[in-house]
Amino acid sequence: MRKTLLLASIAVLALAPLRASAAEPAEVVSGYADIAAAVYGESLTSAQALSAAVDALVANPSDETLKAARDAWRAARRPYQQTEVYRFGNAIVDEWEGKVNAWPLDEGLIDYVDAGYGTENPENAFYTANVIANPKLKVGGKEIDATEITPALLAEQLQEAGEIEANVATGYHAIEFLLWGQDLNGTGPGAGNRPATDFDTANCTNGNCDRRAAYLKAATELLVSDLQEMADAWKVGGEARKELADKGEAGGLATILTGMGSLSYGELAGERTKLGLMLHDPEEEHDCFSDNTHMSHLDDIIGIRNVWVGTYDGFDGKPVKVASLKDLVEAKDPALAAEVTAKLDATVAAAEKMRARAETVEAYDQMIGEGNEAGNAAVQAVVDALIDQTRSIERVVASLGLEEVAFEGSDSLDNPGAVFQ
Repeated sequence: MRKTLLLASIAVLALAPLRASAAEPAEVVSGYADIAAAVYGESLTSAQALSAAVDALVANPSDETLKAARDAWRAARRPYQQTEVYRFGNAIVDEWEGKVNAWPLDEGLIDYVDAGYGTENPENAFYTANVIANPKLKVGGKEIDATEITPALLAEQLQEAGEIEANVATGYHAIEFLLWGQDLNGTGPGAGNRPATDFDTANCTNGNCDRRAAYLKAATELLVSDLQEMADAWKVGGEARKELADKGEAGGLATILTGMGSLSYGELAGERTKLGLMLHDPEEEHDCFSDNTHMSHLDDIIGIRNVWVGTYDGFDGKPVKVASLKDLVEAKDPALAAEVTAKLDATVAAAEKMRARAETVEAYDQMIGEGNEAGNAAVQAVVDALIDQTRSIERVVASLGLEEVAFEGSDSLDNPGAVFQ
């Protein structure tokens, strides 16, 4: 779904010696894994709470239970988004991530859509397959028996059906679409507005309410099991910890910085933010059905700062504090450590301002609308801060004397002309 370029490749000889009083590299890498265990663990428990809210909605569809399920989805997004800094540099996470957070999606694969969506896409035979309305599917010569909507059906037959990444059948955004429906407001006010009766078999709207409820439950159950997999991987003795340990101290530090730099630059500043701002396209916002994008971006940014300062405040009253990369750099180059901390704090502040605007003035998809100078400026301020902090993260790589570290790039930042070709 995204263009990947190499922003930085810095090669020097070896991990430089540090003062004896500094945090040890091994402690920093271990602490990074401890934060991962905490944040993935809380992502799991919040997804379990979402699953309970979905069960309540399906059992008794009403405006109240639909609102509760939407609130639970928003709450579940917060810890998960703070995990995304672990994706880049950790192959086990990057290979898994598409199960739970792939976007954007062609929602016509899942359910009914507005006529303005169109009826076909030459690049995607499943564009309007509408699994909820069609228990038997034959698309592009492939037959799918969707009589029973199960987690296995979603994961094994529908996710990336036809090897097309836009066929997102699982994860947060599939659930988001089912809870909100399409946002048909463009860059005008308002999010998706699916009625609770879409899940009410006794007073059904838009048909197939039993299958829609079954899809929602299956997708939520699958999200919980996928998050359980990753939470287990970061426990002591888990696969992700073993993979990290096998890289050694320098490799572990390089992994931390790869995550920080790649999420800051190519992924968040570029693909998730600047691209939509350039195109003025509400479909290029991350949480496009719920108008929750401002919060997801903020939590991504907080997640980057978490691994730098070695803290995770969490949402369960159980904060985590570990030996940090900041401590390590501070012992070697106090000025650089202060510079990075200040820039990360400045980016969080810019994202907080964007959040405040989203909650009091206009939603993110309105901010990126063409001709909205003040809204565009609020989003661009976040992009600028992310780019600025990336430059300082590059300096940390050099300061620690790490071998090759590559950050993801984005055409929207590195080759803007290509975006419009």
